[in-house]
Parts: sequence; structure tokens; C-alpha cells
Amino acid sequence: MLEQSLTALAAMGGGAVVAAMATDAWQVTRDGVVQLFRGREGVAARLEEDAALVEGAEDPDGVRQALLPAWAVRLGALLAEHPEYEPELRRLIDAAPHSAQINTANDQGIVYAAMNGNVNVYKAPEPRPEA
Repeated sequence: MLEQSLTALAAMGGGAVVAAMATDAWQVTRDGVVQLFRGREGVAARLEEDAALVEGAEDPDGVRQALLPAWAVRLGALLAEHPEYEPELRRLIDAAPHSAQINTANDQGIVYAAMNGNVNVYKAPEPRPEA
């Protein structure tokens, strides 16, 4: 079983891989992942298939979110077999594009925000004034 830190690292790596899909950073990230897996058969093809899914999707972020667990598992299995690859995966994560989200509410405003995924807000109707 992976240590918690390696499990977290694998999840971060999976996030970095899928975040780069269908972006300007994809080719560099893709090449880094292929190198990390040492050219294992099928990795490059899987990356291309997944990137094509993201690129062609109506909801690319939803597809990325769906693909993330699979890449976290793949990277976790790789680290379990080769813990010495940890520094290389960390470099790949550090080089991947990062997103920042800043949300500001002004003048008694309310902000509902999510970096990835959806936000569903349900409010009860305002009570009717009594006559």
C-alpha cells in the first residue's frame, strides 16, 4: 500500500495531467508523462485518447474531472512499483499549468464558486408578508 504522501502525490499528478489536456501545455506535459512511464506500451496512446475526449467535449472540465481518478491510480501504481520516480513526478507537477480562482462579493453580494465542477444553490422562496 502506498504511503499517504505518495497517494496524495499521485492524485496531484493525475490532476496535473488532466488539467493540461487540450491546453497549450499539453505537449510538454504529455511528453513528461510518457518519459515518467519509461515508454511503457499504451501510455502514449491512452494520453492521446483522453486528451481527444477533453478537446471534443461539450464540458471539458467535466471530462477532466472524470479522467482524474484513473490517472491518479495509474501514477499511484507506478510510484508503488518505482518509488524512486517521486522526484520526477514532483517536477512534472511543478511544471504543469496551475489555475487560480479569485472570487469577490461586493455590496452585500453573495458568491457561489467552484474551481472544477458545478455549484448548485437551492434557496427557499422568500416568505410572503402577512396582510
